[in-house]
Amino acid sequence: MENQPVIVSKRGRPFATSAIALQAIIINENEQFLLLSSPRRNGRNEWQTVSGGLEAGETVLVGILREVREEVGDIQVRPLTVLHSQSFHYDDNVRFMVGINYLLRYESGQVVPGDDMIGSDFRWWGLNELETAVANGSATLHKSTHLWQLRRAVTLYRLLADEWVETAVLQPSL
Repeated sequence: MENQPVIVSKRGRPFATSAIALQAIIINENEQFLLLSSPRRNGRNEWQTVSGGLEAGETVLVGILREVREEVGDIQVRPLTVLHSQSFHYDDNVRFMVGINYLLRYESGQVVPGDDMIGSDFRWWGLNELETAVANGSATLHKSTHLWQLRRAVTLYRLLADEWVETAVLQPSL
């Protein structure tokens, strides 16, 4: 593709390179989602999941856990699974960005918005409560956060919440 950065393996095979967007969908034992709302973003008060970009040299799991720590403090979460991935146009310089949405189970800790979410509101939303609030206009979701993702998250949470998976299986060494 035109303007798509590539790297070439030792054997000469070209691979596309893309910026990576990370989204942490955090759910608690009551099947509520941790969402943040920052009026500083786009001048609107929109609810969203923890999100950010993968930094150079990070694995996906390390990047997700860093973003959680930066945006909501030192809470304890347990990675469950990748919920969804997609590619999208970010801007004219980053034409192809890959988004990875990770499902995390909240274990413990106090939420304290930090980094670029300092001063943000946060709350735990039940899916039905959030769907009703969005439908009647009393809550707005950021363009990165979708109800269908949260519905899928509840389904996967019910399957995986009590299943232990070793971190090494989730993120093998490269």
